[in-house]
Amino acid sequence: MSQIPFIAVEGPIGIGKTSLAEKLAAHFQFHLLKEIVEENPFLGKFYENIEEWSFQTEMFFLCNRYKQLEDIERDYLSKYKPVVADYHIFKNMIFAKRTLPKDKFLKYEQIFNILTKDMPTPNIIVYLHASLETILKRIELRGRKLEQNIQASYLAQLIQDYEMFMDHFEKEYPSIPVIRIDGDKVDFVYYQEHLDQIIEQISKQLPYKFQQT
Repeated sequence: MSQIPFIAVEGPIGIGKTSLAEKLAAHFQFHLLKEIVEENPFLGKFYENIEEWSFQTEMFFLCNRYKQLEDIERDYLSKYKPVVADYHIFKNMIFAKRTLPKDKFLKYEQIFNILTKDMPTPNIIVYLHASLETILKRIELRGRKLEQNIQASYLAQLIQDYEMFMDHFEKEYPSIPVIRIDGDKVDFVYYQEHLDQIIEQISKQLPYKFQQT
């Protein structure tokens, strides 16, 4: 594992990735990388008509995440500055595979592979997962206008897609620890002891000089 921590928090829409990434960055005093979401001009249309707007939406995310990771590599990781991100670019393939028709997905996959060939890879993944009921409640509570049109069936499929992807990821990259957090049982926003437990799990995976208690 690289000696410079690069932690990625991942999971389905509404699970609490940004909230946890912010808390981890503050605790460990790592740089925080937040994905661009609401700036995507196609996202609202996508949630209303997935088939019509999926390619434009996914390409916008891919290009912006590519630029963000390029900057992170240059300005932080290459200078031995650790990073916590509320996503990693591999999530693009989860969404693209679900939303794009086969012909467009094949084109997208080619572009994805070219752009991400030399991108930095997280050396710790924190995977947040929960039931559809829990995720729907959290989406409602945070009240983002863009997300109010998300179909429950789409979220249910996304939850399954993430589970399959993370199972595959653990087999393909056994050297990268995946810390699984059950969002039905853990609420790190309201319970400090839950957050402390997550921090402890992550700290055990960090090089000693980056650990904080």
